[in-house]
Amino acid sequence: MHKLLFVAIALLSFTALALPGVAQQADPFNAPWQPLFNGTDLTGWTPIGNEKWVVENGEIYGEGITKEYGYLATEKTYKSFHLSLRFKCEADGNSGVYIHTAFEPGTAKVTAGRQIEIDRTLAHHTGGIYGDDKGWIVWPAPHLETVIKPNDWNDMLIRVEGKRYVVILNGIEVLDFTYPSPKATEGVIALQLHSGGEGRMRFKDILIRDLSGPTAK
Repeated sequence: MHKLLFVAIALLSFTALALPGVAQQADPFNAPWQPLFNGTDLTGWTPIGNEKWVVENGEIYGEGITKEYGYLATEKTYKSFHLSLRFKCEADGNSGVYIHTAFEPGTAKVTAGRQIEIDRTLAHHTGGIYGDDKGWIVWPAPHLETVIKPNDWNDMLIRVEGKRYVVILNGIEVLDFTYPSPKATEGVIALQLHSGGEGRMRFKDILIRDLSGPTAK
């Protein structure tokens, strides 16, 4: 029931509504929202590394069981897109959503891409961008560092439109950044577990709007 409610809210929130007598803002994108996770198994996803990724109660559960990094990557690559998901941190281990990502074959070494940070510890820049061999690229303003719910479910919307990145966390825009020199502009999307074996993360209600396909403007 909660999953269906979230999907309905997401679709209503991120698409233009045709309500009689109400002025509507034109939707510049002709691309539908599609589920990226079917709620049953990991079809369409590939584990990278040796960490634990399973489906429990309609949720993706990731647990660090080694001292290395671990990822769960989409089989498909994306350029411009909107990504909506819910996440819950069950430990202090760092996590994130990698975009435009590539890996060295047979390893969990990232060769391209950057992450949208997730960390339940306050002031650890959830919603910021890290990677491209540059370390931190940008992070939210200080007054936005407490938007995350450290022990509860969080709603995250990531909008990647060319070089512009917008992150909305729990209904609040925490980042709007135009990245002048990304190392890659296409790649897989990957959920991350940080090294150290401390990460325990849950993800659900993952929806994507692919703006690079034949139906997108």
